[in-house]
Amino acid sequence: MEKRTLGTQGLEVSAIGFGTMGISFAYGASDEAEGIATIQRAHELGVTMFDTAELYGWGENEQILGRALKGVRDEVVIATKFGFTRDYGFDSRPAHIREVIENSLRFLGTDHIDVLYQHRVDPNVPIEDVAGAVKEFIDAGQVKYFGLSEAGPETIRRAHAVQPVSVLQTEYSLFERDAESLFPVLRELGIGFVPYSPLGRGFLTGAAKPAADYEESDMRRSDPRFQPGNFEKNLEATTALNHLAESKGMTVAQLALAWLLAQAKDIVPIPGTRSPSRVEENVRAADFMLTAADLNTIGDIMPDGGYGARYAEGMTPTWE
Repeated sequence: MEKRTLGTQGLEVSAIGFGTMGISFAYGASDEAEGIATIQRAHELGVTMFDTAELYGWGENEQILGRALKGVRDEVVIATKFGFTRDYGFDSRPAHIREVIENSLRFLGTDHIDVLYQHRVDPNVPIEDVAGAVKEFIDAGQVKYFGLSEAGPETIRRAHAVQPVSVLQTEYSLFERDAESLFPVLRELGIGFVPYSPLGRGFLTGAAKPAADYEESDMRRSDPRFQPGNFEKNLEATTALNHLAESKGMTVAQLALAWLLAQAKDIVPIPGTRSPSRVEENVRAADFMLTAADLNTIGDIMPDGGYGARYAEGMTPTWE
C-alpha cells in the first residue's frame, strides 16, 4: 500500500489506517476473536497504523490490539490517547498523563507508544504543560510522536512551540467538513491529519439504519445524523454517492475514503470495522483515483457535509 508521511518528524504510515474503537466499544456487543482476526487481516493487507485509546474500555481495547499485533509489533505504528476520566470529564495533568502512559504500555504489551494523542483539550491544564509532559516521554524514548485530537488553531500553535506536533486527529468525512477550517494552520506548521469516523460512523457504507434500530449500547442511537428527518436526507445523499461509486466499479465506502485521500497527501483516514471483509473493501480504496469531474460531482451531491450535528447537543468539542 502507498505510504504517507504525517508531520515533519518522520512519522510514515500506510495511506489507510485502522481505528480500533469499534472492536470493543461504542457500537454494541462484540466478539474479541473476530476483532483480533480483523486487525490481523488489516496488517496482512498492508495497514501499518492502528489507533486505540485509554477511553475505549479503560484498557480493554488496548489489550485486544496488543494481543492482535504481538508478533508484528516492529512492523506497525500504534497510536493511543490520554485525557478522559471515567465519568467523561477531562484530566491532562502531567501526573495523570504519566499514569496513563504506564498503563497503556502494559496493556499494549510494548515498550513504546508510536503516537500519543491528547484525546481532548483539557480547559483546566495549560497545553504547554501537556506538551512538556509528552516531551519528557519522547526524550526518554517511550513515546515517538505527539498528536492532538479535536484541538483548535491557537492550542495547536502553543503545543507545537513546546513539542512539535506530528499529527492532528479530528472527525472528517463527506458528512463532516468543519475540519477544513484547520487545514491552513496544519499546512503552515507541517502537521499531518488523521480523520476519524471517515465513513460517517457507518452511514457511508451503505448499511445505515435509523437510530432506533440500533441496540442500546450503540452510540448511533443518539447520533443526530441517524435521527428522523436527518436520516432520510443523509440516506438520499448516500444513495446518490452510491450511484457514482457503482459507475466507477467502487463501493460507496471506497468512494468516501478515496475522496479523503484525494484532499491532500498528508491525510490518513482510520476507518474501523469488526469484519475482515470490510477491511479488504476499505484497503482497496487506496487503489482508486478520483478525477476532477468525480470530485465535482461529489461536491454537488454533498457540498456542505451531511444533515445533523456530529454529536448530541452539548457534546461537540469546541476549538480554540
